[in-house]
Amino acid sequence: MKQPLAAPSPAPQVERFLKLIDRVSESLGLNVAPIVNIQKLRSLPTGTFGRTWADFLDQHQLEPLNTGPRRKQLHDGIHVLTGYGTDPIGEAQVQAFLLGAKFSLLNLFLGLGLLRPIYRQLAQKGTASRHRFIKQLLWNAYQRGCHSRFDPDGWKPEFLWNLPLIEVQALFTIYTF
Repeated sequence: MKQPLAAPSPAPQVERFLKLIDRVSESLGLNVAPIVNIQKLRSLPTGTFGRTWADFLDQHQLEPLNTGPRRKQLHDGIHVLTGYGTDPIGEAQVQAFLLGAKFSLLNLFLGLGLLRPIYRQLAQKGTASRHRFIKQLLWNAYQRGCHSRFDPDGWKPEFLWNLPLIEVQALFTIYTF
C-alpha cells in the first residue's frame, strides 16, 4: 500500500520568503550590515537582553538573521521581548503585536498568511475548534502592541543588549497582557 505524502516542511518556504525580502530590500537600498553578533551576545551575563536573545536562538536552533533590512534582522528580538514562540501561533502573535505597535500592511499580510498553518497545527493536535481561543490570543497580542511604546522601525537593540531583559521590556512598556 502506498504511503500518503507528508506535508512539505515549512522551512523551505520560510527560507524562500526570507530570500525574497533580501532581494526586494536590496533593490530598494534597505539592506544593512549584520547587526546581531551571536558570539558577543553569548558572552553577556545571564539575564541581559542580549544573552537572552542568544539563548533564544540556541534553544530554537536558529541562526541570527544577518542579511537584509534592519527590521528583518531584528525579528528574533521581538520574540525575546514578547515571549512569543516560533511556531505559527507565536509568529502570528508577533505580527499582531507589531500591528498594534505600528500599523504596517506587511505585518497584516504576514499575520493573515499564518492563519492557515495555525489551523493546520491545531487540527494535528485535535483542537481545530479553538477558533475563539486563537482570536483571543491574537487580539491580546495586538492590544499589547497598542499599549507598548515600541517602534519596530526605530528601536536600537545594540544599545540595549547589556541591560536586563526586564528593564528593556519596561523601557518599551511590554508587559504581560
